[in-house]
Amino acid sequence: MYKILSINPGSTSTKISLYEDEKEILTETLRHKDEDLAEFDKVQDQFEFREKIVLDFLKRNNYDIKKLDAVVGRGGILPPVDAGAYIVNDIMVDYLKNRPRVEHASNLAALIAYEISKLVNIPAYIYDSIAVYELDPVAKITGVPEIERDGLVHTLNMRASAIKAAKSLGKEYKNCRLIVAHLGGGITLSSHKNGKMIDVLSDDEGPFSPERSGGLPGRGLVKMCFSNNYTAKDVTKKMRGNSGLKAYLGTSDLREVEEMIEEGNETAKLVYEAMAYQISKGVGQLSTVLKGKIDAIVITGGMAYSEKLIKLIKERIYFLGNIIVMPGENEMESLTLGALRVLKGEEKAKEFSQ
Repeated sequence: MYKILSINPGSTSTKISLYEDEKEILTETLRHKDEDLAEFDKVQDQFEFREKIVLDFLKRNNYDIKKLDAVVGRGGILPPVDAGAYIVNDIMVDYLKNRPRVEHASNLAALIAYEISKLVNIPAYIYDSIAVYELDPVAKITGVPEIERDGLVHTLNMRASAIKAAKSLGKEYKNCRLIVAHLGGGITLSSHKNGKMIDVLSDDEGPFSPERSGGLPGRGLVKMCFSNNYTAKDVTKKMRGNSGLKAYLGTSDLREVEEMIEEGNETAKLVYEAMAYQISKGVGQLSTVLKGKIDAIVITGGMAYSEKLIKLIKERIYFLGNIIVMPGENEMESLTLGALRVLKGEEKAKEFSQ
């Protein structure tokens, strides 16, 4: 039985889980106060603070670190990589610590996993990095040669959900044609064919979400950027944290929005339906990538728990084929199962290089 420690740092939290094979033994989400993080100029400066949190978790639960067979972290924003597992090595650590592509809390996962692995001489992995980039060549073209699509989506949960969906269909993932919609604080969608995500709608291309803008009309965005009212940081923060449901309704909590609708708030109803409309349109858009030959449409993420939202989406996409709903983000399980497949020899971990 393999014992695996999984680590998933978020912008304001650190999720930690211990598994024995597929069975979750311990899990905890530790929330960080703004004042605790304010002292750090850069995300990577939080490394020691976050590592201590993980080690304290193990100590508090009287868990002997020597029992572990592997540690796995959420894959950070590396240069474009393939899907699956990567061994955390010195090259990866140097990149994420000293010259990250984008500052992001997930970059800390590999750094923490690596240090812990060295304490007890076990392998450290990342799995399904945010930077997985498998787009077909035709999907990379934007119309502006200076801009290429980056393909940043919720890869970890998307691929895990796709693999589960394929299994439920009695097929191998590599033989399935799937569309996966991740509905969370950010909304992203992807088309899967032959075991790869061949096209995506990232959270700055597709539907708006509880707190993100989604794709915006180009002329309007250019006008805003050059209005002299916003800095680049202001616009980025607006698009990724202060848009969507939050901007229109003052909350990013879907449950609160649904309560507003129940109380007769017509604006809330319209914005809510617009989000479902855009999600459905995104699914339709990606259905053309698969030429309409779809084994299943998989809807996952935290908002997939909402029967009301799912009903609105289904009303628009039912004709495209089988719809499978898998609520939750399932990130810790996804990380663990990925590492477990490597330990069992079902997958081979890749070496990161530049």
